[in-house]
Amino acid sequence: MARYTGPVCKLCRREGMKLFLKGERCFSPKCAFERRGYAPGEHGRMGSARGGMERLSDYAKQLRAKQRARRIYGVLERQFRRYFNVALRKRGLTGLNLLQTLELRLDNVIYRLGFAVNRAQARQLVTHGHFTVNGRKTDVPSMLLRPGDVVAVREGSRRRTFFRELPEIAEKRPCSPWLERDLQQLSGRVLRLPERAEIDGALNEQLIVEYYSR
Repeated sequence: MARYTGPVCKLCRREGMKLFLKGERCFSPKCAFERRGYAPGEHGRMGSARGGMERLSDYAKQLRAKQRARRIYGVLERQFRRYFNVALRKRGLTGLNLLQTLELRLDNVIYRLGFAVNRAQARQLVTHGHFTVNGRKTDVPSMLLRPGDVVAVREGSRRRTFFRELPEIAEKRPCSPWLERDLQQLSGRVLRLPERAEIDGALNEQLIVEYYSR
């Protein structure tokens, strides 16, 4: 199962904005983007001084929008393209369909429930077999959920220190309105598809559609 294993702070700097890939660290003074808010590399600071996004071509803006979405959800190019093709075949707006598909990934749902500090941690918890979907153990972070599906911490994992302390920690984290969370049972249910206003506002799905429609 392929995934990005490099320094994630460089991804935020490359996109010119915080992607909140490291959880609590992103809100602290230790955040690399706070100290070096320009693109990494030899010409990063120079490019920022020359105007950054304002000087980009239409293609470059479309590419950055696509890369930003990929990096936020932790998806590589081949899988992201497959999600786009799935969204293209659905009725409705292709861009919204794409974002809803990404939001319904199992690792993202666990993150949205507040059971993980970021999507990378949620992905690791799933691959280690700590969660069930509708009562069945799964270790596939990319599993797409549907309204009505129930996600819960596996019974055998509840004795671990991390999950014993999780209810108190997760209570301080927000839960998306399209999900229902039960902290006592360490479970959550997908109530409906997320609306556009409930998905990251930094994403520009129209530019992503334009990129793949070239």
